[in-house]
Amino acid sequence: MTRNPNLPIQAVSDPIKVALLTDDPLLKTGVSSLLAQLGSIEVVDRDRAEVVLWDAGVDAAKTLARLPELRLLPVPAVAVVGDPAHVAPALAAGARGVVLRDQVGPGIHAALAAVRSGLTVMDTSLATSLVPNQPVPSTGTPGKGKGELTEREKQVVQLLSEGLSNKLIADRLGISDHTAKFHVNGVMMKLGASTRTEAVVEAMRRGLVKL
Repeated sequence: MTRNPNLPIQAVSDPIKVALLTDDPLLKTGVSSLLAQLGSIEVVDRDRAEVVLWDAGVDAAKTLARLPELRLLPVPAVAVVGDPAHVAPALAAGARGVVLRDQVGPGIHAALAAVRSGLTVMDTSLATSLVPNQPVPSTGTPGKGKGELTEREKQVVQLLSEGLSNKLIADRLGISDHTAKFHVNGVMMKLGASTRTEAVVEAMRRGLVKL
């Protein structure tokens, strides 16, 4: 957990002005009720907020494409995501805290207070998603996850980070669906990923993806 020294630490007893940004009416109702019960929290419009509780949505396939919205927020944000694999991308996109949708509970008060004071926070159970176990080759030859991406593969992984399907990648690059699938499989193999999301996370660690 780290802190921005340029931000003042406010007393925990001071009401936290929070803007809840979500398109999910069930989440909005549930979290609004929770925040009201916790006390010391005032749900306000975005323009008056000190902290934003930002929901990535229920569609995991669209989460990566929506993350750049975090950079447009005028105040620190705690991102609500549905998959632990989205923790690293959310932090890379500028989130100051990350929580899972099914774990939003009373502890959110402490997270919001910490983020308001300039800290970066997350549940300790999510930390392992930032450092997944990677196989280590036993020989000096390049193994899974050790290959360098070609320029075309770098283009493909950038489009993967935007949540595009193989067909949309093919359309964007002017190649066949078969060729797009071939490049996606190559990217996943070279990055040591078993899913498209894991490939994007690893590409972010290597600085290959810009959100």
